[in-house]
Amino acid sequence: MKKVIYVMMLVLATLFNRANAQDSSIFPKGEIGANKDNYTGTIWLSELNHPDSNFTFSLAQAVYAPGSKLNWHIHPGGQFLLITEGTGYYQEKGKPGQVVRKGDIIKCLPGIEHWHGAAPGSSFIYIGVTPTQKGKTVWMKRVTDEEYNAVK
Repeated sequence: MKKVIYVMMLVLATLFNRANAQDSSIFPKGEIGANKDNYTGTIWLSELNHPDSNFTFSLAQAVYAPGSKLNWHIHPGGQFLLITEGTGYYQEKGKPGQVVRKGDIIKCLPGIEHWHGAAPGSSFIYIGVTPTQKGKTVWMKRVTDEEYNAVK
């Protein structure tokens, strides 16, 4: 009986490890973000397209390790976040933070200071759709531990 339990535990552990090792995203994970001044933790970015004269917005996939987060920032033209995996946090300046999950769509209005990141125990992946004709992202201060931990 002990052998059966041991074998079952071994099989379950193998299946669990294999499931965790698979990348569920259909896009490449990308490269770790170049400017560490704009985030904490580990965040990979994969530019899916670059704006041109026909389509003046960018598409990018961001993959966050658990607990990773961007600094407060503003998108002059706004941004959509299409959450594809995991659990994360989103907060606009002066408003309570909110928990976001796979399947949620976040609309970051133009000029609104906000931040987003992964929950402590979860990776977090989204596709960001960002209009670029009004300018690039404006980076602000780091998200404090108090701000991050206040999201429920």
